[in-house]
Amino acid sequence: MIETATSHPNVTSTIVPLVTLQPSNSTKDEAYIGFIAATIACVFFGTNLVPVKRIDTGDGMFFQWVFCSAVWCVGLVVNVIQGYPKFYPISMLGGFIWCTGNVVVVPVLKTIGLGMGMLFWGSANLLTGWFSGRFGWFGLRPQDRFTRPALDYVGVALGFLRLVLFSFVKSDVMDRPVVTERSPLLSGETTEGTINTKYERDTTFAREESDHSWVDNLSPVQKRILGILMALFAGCMYGLNFAPVLYAQQHYDGATDNGLDYVFAHYSGIYATSTLYFILYAMYMKNRPKVFPRAILPTLLSGAMWGVAQTAWFVANQRLQESISFPIITTGPTLIGALWSVLYFREIKGTRNLLVLAVAMVVTITGAVLTGLSY
Repeated sequence: MIETATSHPNVTSTIVPLVTLQPSNSTKDEAYIGFIAATIACVFFGTNLVPVKRIDTGDGMFFQWVFCSAVWCVGLVVNVIQGYPKFYPISMLGGFIWCTGNVVVVPVLKTIGLGMGMLFWGSANLLTGWFSGRFGWFGLRPQDRFTRPALDYVGVALGFLRLVLFSFVKSDVMDRPVVTERSPLLSGETTEGTINTKYERDTTFAREESDHSWVDNLSPVQKRILGILMALFAGCMYGLNFAPVLYAQQHYDGATDNGLDYVFAHYSGIYATSTLYFILYAMYMKNRPKVFPRAILPTLLSGAMWGVAQTAWFVANQRLQESISFPIITTGPTLIGALWSVLYFREIKGTRNLLVLAVAMVVTITGAVLTGLSY
């Protein structure tokens, strides 16, 4: 704070400096680094759930806790590499928002499948993140660094169109309660007969328990409707998870513009929230939560891959901007996830479904390219 004397001898005026972002020690802010980071994010986001797709995860609560443990470990490594930057607690709010949406991922996989789930939550993620960044929701500054803004609008409009197209694609998961045609990528055994440790009232021995979930009791139509709604909810939460970090960057004095400085706080929020949800779940289950030992290593791998992808997204947000990175990073993984569903998991079948999916992919790629050219 600086005080300056005015013409009157007994009066002083106070000048309060504006909050500015402090440049970090990172490399030059060049756009191509942002596009490389966006590509890495697309590949890892599109593949991170593949290791657990055929693994028994029950209702998903144990899966999420182990998954988020791996995410936090990635954040710890990034924090060490960054030299222990200042911890902004508001960034943890973003982790809470993301983790709340991620609770429904396993039920989504069990109702509409990997490919369809990614397509729907990716579309909702795109629209929510783009609108919040472009128009400055939640106290954020509107982002307008465009050379061709019309291309950005067209790209987002195509993203909305693909959401409509994907709603006409039917996943094979909705018609069958148990999937057995493909075994897990990380195991040479089928997923039947997975051991689930469950303590009985007077004994401590483990017994076999099937991967039964409440969604298995739903009809195909109910699975489709509920799966789509849960995927849209998750996508909206994903689309808002960067808002607290951006708010800190724009409003906190001394905050750097390097997104990597906020990764550890963000991931700490994710782990804390997942732990809280798992404790509440264990209390609801009367200290008998469904635990699947065979899912631990695949889930840790899945969480680590997601942690790398999200870290790359932080870089892309910094080098580009949200209204550029969101359309690209929310469309790329959906294509990769759809390819896994078609070529490996065989969840999307039939000439009509494949034709609609192909058209949706063309629309998706076109939208991402136009968005990139708008920068």
